Amino acid sequence: MTDLAPEPGSNAGAGPSAEAGSRAEVGPSAEPDLRAGLEAILLVVDEPVAEVTLAQVLERPVHEISRAIRELSAEYTASGRGFDLREVAGGWRFYTRAECAPLVERFVRDGQQTRLTQAALETLAVVAYRQPVSRARVAAIRGVNSDGVMRTLMTRGLVEEAGTEPESQAVLYRTSSYFLERMGLRELDELPELAPFLPDDMESLEEQK
Repeated sequence: MTDLAPEPGSNAGAGPSAEAGSRAEVGPSAEPDLRAGLEAILLVVDEPVAEVTLAQVLERPVHEISRAIRELSAEYTASGRGFDLREVAGGWRFYTRAECAPLVERFVRDGQQTRLTQAALETLAVVAYRQPVSRARVAAIRGVNSDGVMRTLMTRGLVEEAGTEPESQAVLYRTSSYFLERMGLRELDELPELAPFLPDDMESLEEQK
């Protein structure tokens, strides 16, 4: 009968202890680098995250976070990815790239997407461009009572209270940070100019009111 003893230098017969030693040499995986950490966090957030918050979580200086996140955003844009990383409402978040919007809309067009009515869009536009504004002022501009629509916009989180008028004590309303997020804006100054979309006699009509 042939002897099957292991050859010199072979690991055969070393048993589980040899395998365990081999695994021990590998050790635990290293902590992800800064860019990977940023991507992992931003992938799961449901609202924009401020740079200072990311710096606290990742235990890195804010200036490093700022540089790394802008580099990531630029890379996504340069490579033509289907998403981009935008700074909106005081923080950063992933968004679908504008060119891909029709595809995404086609995907979600299954009845789950709830759109604002025309009345809600009109009211939201008045608040956005005239804020802070009272319900009475909104109604005067639209020419119809807007109380129900305002409640809907507040329920959606797009509009919020902004104090009261000193004289009449009427409640004033403004758009929320969620509005900026949904519009993809950093601040209200980025809203498009309204004048090109108004009729020529709009100013005289406003003065008459």
